[in-house]
Amino acid sequence: MLRFMTTAAAPARRDTYVDFLRALSLIVVVVWHWAFTILDWRADGPHATSPLGFTRGLWLATWLFQVMPLFFFIGGFVHIRSWERAQARGVSMGAFVWRRIRQLLIPAGIVLLLWIAVGGLIGSYFNLTGVGRAVKLVVSPLWFLGVYLMLIALLPIGLWLHKKVGVLALVWLAGAAMVVDVARFGKGLEDIGWLNMVLVWGLAHQAGFFYQNVVDSPRRNDWALLWAGLFGLVGLVGSGLYPGSMVGVPGERFSNMAPPTFVIVALLLFQIGFAELMRPRMQILLERPRWKRVNELINEFSLPLYLVHTTGMALFLFLTWLWLRYDMDKPADVDLGWWLTRPLAIIGPLICTIPVLLLFRKIQRRGAAAARGSDAAAPAVPAQRDAEQPAVDAEAPEEIGSPRRP
Repeated sequence: MLRFMTTAAAPARRDTYVDFLRALSLIVVVVWHWAFTILDWRADGPHATSPLGFTRGLWLATWLFQVMPLFFFIGGFVHIRSWERAQARGVSMGAFVWRRIRQLLIPAGIVLLLWIAVGGLIGSYFNLTGVGRAVKLVVSPLWFLGVYLMLIALLPIGLWLHKKVGVLALVWLAGAAMVVDVARFGKGLEDIGWLNMVLVWGLAHQAGFFYQNVVDSPRRNDWALLWAGLFGLVGLVGSGLYPGSMVGVPGERFSNMAPPTFVIVALLLFQIGFAELMRPRMQILLERPRWKRVNELINEFSLPLYLVHTTGMALFLFLTWLWLRYDMDKPADVDLGWWLTRPLAIIGPLICTIPVLLLFRKIQRRGAAAARGSDAAAPAVPAQRDAEQPAVDAEAPEEIGSPRRP
């Protein structure tokens, strides 16, 4: 247990598997939104639903594909490694935190402000109802970036806890999250549940500080994490106290994600164990030239794609209505035909997203270049990485240095 109280020694090489998991997490969310979003058009505008409410047993897929816990876990590792390097260069904590907040806030703010402006113009010019709801749906995926900004702002507290109490901080955060659920569901204090936005996601981020310890530990520990998380999921969901889906499903009593419940803590353990069990095979694959190029490509585009993927989806739906006069008011029938069209539901938005993505990256690069030009006091970092991956630290994490024990 003692070896988990401190961060392992800094590894020697870049961890390409971390890059892969980080980018893949965003792409999984994008594909899920494209393939499984069903719009229900009502008098006040579009409402989003999914096949989870109509397809028996599909909620089990969310145990693997609701990847936000894993993303925040990886984010914790990236931040602590980047801070160690920045600290060695003499960068202050305030400057470090502000730089990362700015890297994420600027591109997200561009998307948000553009859609607010476009929505306002369309609504007023055409006198349309429901434009506000449509804009809300388009920008709703940005919620996770808001949480990520919160975790960056709380980084000084997280690092202080890590230094002072180590793994005990994880126990405290998990216990507090459970207490919040008890108060929320046992005492009827619904609003207190929003504290878990800090506690549960803070736990996932704090757990990332121990990423290297998990990697260096025996493989049986990965199995222990996976089975502990899986038994926790089965027990909590099987008790009937929590929904089985790890995403919101219309008609459920509540969502495990908004705000997060203690079930997400079990999901985090399960996903960490699963990801680590996949590591040996994936590290071999990622050394191959084609896999390496794919990894570089998805890391270059994953965040910009996430930011504008709903914009491309909105364009696709508009063009579908314009050209095919598709009846948007007709409820979707989740039958065999609907499932067979899922590849088109991915390819269509992807085609419409590509020009938006390229334009967005061009604007983003100009903004990043202007910011670097006006920030003479900032420490030097690779300009290419900063401009193209604002949500990811300028200096990526590193490769595993010590061999895994059996």
